Amino acid sequence: QAQFVESGGGLVEPGGSLRLSCAASGFEFSRRAMTWYRQYPGKEREWIAALAASGGTINYDNSVKGRFTISRDNDKNTVYLQMNSLKSEDTAVYYCNAGYASPWFSSWGQGTQVTVSS
Repeated sequence: QAQFVESGGGLVEPGGSLRLSCAASGFEFSRRAMTWYRQYPGKEREWIAALAASGGTINYDNSVKGRFTISRDNDKNTVYLQMNSLKSEDTAVYYCNAGYASPWFSSWGQGTQVTVSS
C-alpha cells in the first residue's frame, strides 16, 4: 500500500522560503511521476507541481510558476518542493502523491501545513 509522509511546513513571513519533503513507500518510486498538491479549507486538492519519473518533464500551475521548484531523489524515495517568495495565498495544507498532475493512489498522507503570515 502506498504511503506518503509530508514534512517541512510551518509559519513563514511573506517573501520567505520553505522546503517541503515527501517520503514515499509501498510502490516503485523511481518508476512513478510525482506531484505536489495543496488544499485550502473547504476546497478540493489541486495540483501545483508535477515531475515525471525520469525528471525530464516538469509542469507547474501558473500560481506557483517561477517561485516553486519540484525535485526528487530516487535513492531516498523522496520528492521535494522548494517554495520561494511565499505569499499569503500559499497558505494551505500540502500533499504529495504519485502520478503526473493526477493522483495515482487513493491513499494520502497527513499533509504539511504552510502558513504565510506576518
